[in-house]
Amino acid sequence: MRILHVASEAYPYIKTGGLADVVASLPRAQAQLRHDVRVLIPAYRAAVSRLRNAAAIAEVRLPGLPGFVRILTMPPRDGSPTVWLADYAPAFDRDGNPYVDDTGEPWDDNAERFFLLCRVAVAIVHNEDLLDWRPDVVHCHDWQTGMVAPLIADSHDVVKVFTVHNLSYQGIFPRSTFTSLGLKEELWTMDGVEYLDQMSFIKGGIVFSDWITTVSPTYAREIQTSDLGCGLDGLLQHRADNLLGILNGIDYDEWNPATDSHIAFHYSADNLDGKSRNKRACMERWSLKGRADTPLFGFIGRLVEQKGIDLLVAALPGLLSSGYPFVVLGSGDPALERKLKEIARAHPGQIHVRIGYDEQMSHQIEAAADVFVMPSRFEPCGLNQMYSMRYGTVPIVSQTGGLADTVVPATPKNLSVNIATGFVFSEFTADALTKAVDQSVALFRDAQQWRALMQCGMNTDFSWTHSARAYLELYQTPSTSSIPGEKHNTGGG
Repeated sequence: MRILHVASEAYPYIKTGGLADVVASLPRAQAQLRHDVRVLIPAYRAAVSRLRNAAAIAEVRLPGLPGFVRILTMPPRDGSPTVWLADYAPAFDRDGNPYVDDTGEPWDDNAERFFLLCRVAVAIVHNEDLLDWRPDVVHCHDWQTGMVAPLIADSHDVVKVFTVHNLSYQGIFPRSTFTSLGLKEELWTMDGVEYLDQMSFIKGGIVFSDWITTVSPTYAREIQTSDLGCGLDGLLQHRADNLLGILNGIDYDEWNPATDSHIAFHYSADNLDGKSRNKRACMERWSLKGRADTPLFGFIGRLVEQKGIDLLVAALPGLLSSGYPFVVLGSGDPALERKLKEIARAHPGQIHVRIGYDEQMSHQIEAAADVFVMPSRFEPCGLNQMYSMRYGTVPIVSQTGGLADTVVPATPKNLSVNIATGFVFSEFTADALTKAVDQSVALFRDAQQWRALMQCGMNTDFSWTHSARAYLELYQTPSTSSIPGEKHNTGGG
């Protein structure tokens, strides 16, 4: 099959979160299964700076757009898909985050920027001004690509798949934006992209795609409820026959403690000596104190309420006072960043806080920490809990979304039959998190039991092979419902 993935980011060109990892790994896994896979992302300044021997292979001329959009590419690595970057300087050639400016506010032209990305994808589908290549499947990721499916709704020879990575980000814009983008008025209905008298990019992807997927089976069920449906639960219930959850995988080449170039000491499930050596080296580097019988705890992620960082902040003073060392890496809500810095100043030697994104440090935390704390309010899939298990770092997670699908709780029964991989708490409170941490500390002091817990996680298969095959099977499965034209209970209209 010829498969085109369209997304707003892909590692290593640009990354703000797990989406970039998925858009790097899933297409690669499909290419390794001998399919012709291309990936289209914007040519952000930071992404272009990572290109070597890049060439412009085509120019896309779009009605109403001054000039043209260049398609940049570079020779693919063996077994990897071809990556195309949509290069239009007014939209993408700027410093900073792909989505927000240096004050943390969304770029005021985000609708125009990502609609442009969608239009380039449509041009590729129609093979306009491009190489002699046309996809059988267009697989779009998150709201930034949600307008691709509406724009090719009449292209019945192309399978349209839309993956929701996080439903809480929807690409909502005013009615005036819909008008300024020059969209057909027939799309401004509750059966189109109108939502509560606004324009919704993500709704376009959900309504007009043949298949909607999300990144774990539990999250696929959760988003059909009023609690986590973000106002679109009625629409998702309506499309339930064409909605399914396929669990993300992780890149076993990029995340491998036996070969990871980011860590000082390599190790494996059969030889864990390097794990403790990484811990000692990193604790010294981060100026952390800790007893030999106490685990090192790590957190990596966006510092926002979705990730439960407010819960962790509430629990941290007590945990640090108990002598539990922590390392935290992330950025996000300025108020939460300030609070973490205050906690770090109040507990020298107990916690190391790094505000920002650091790929090398994230690998080092996974290799050095004994326990990874991931108390998310909701989590479509989550990747860090899988990275952690791969590195023998036992996760503590809340019982939601992909966390519930991937972590087997360390109950006495599960421990007795050697299937436990982590600690799971169901009540979303600081007290419940603290109890889970205390439980991990108690088990850590049983060296034999802890080693079995680590090895069980390390031996769990989270590779992309199964999920990549599941997507390939989905692409070949006929859609079971008509797409636009039916009434949807979305609250719009």
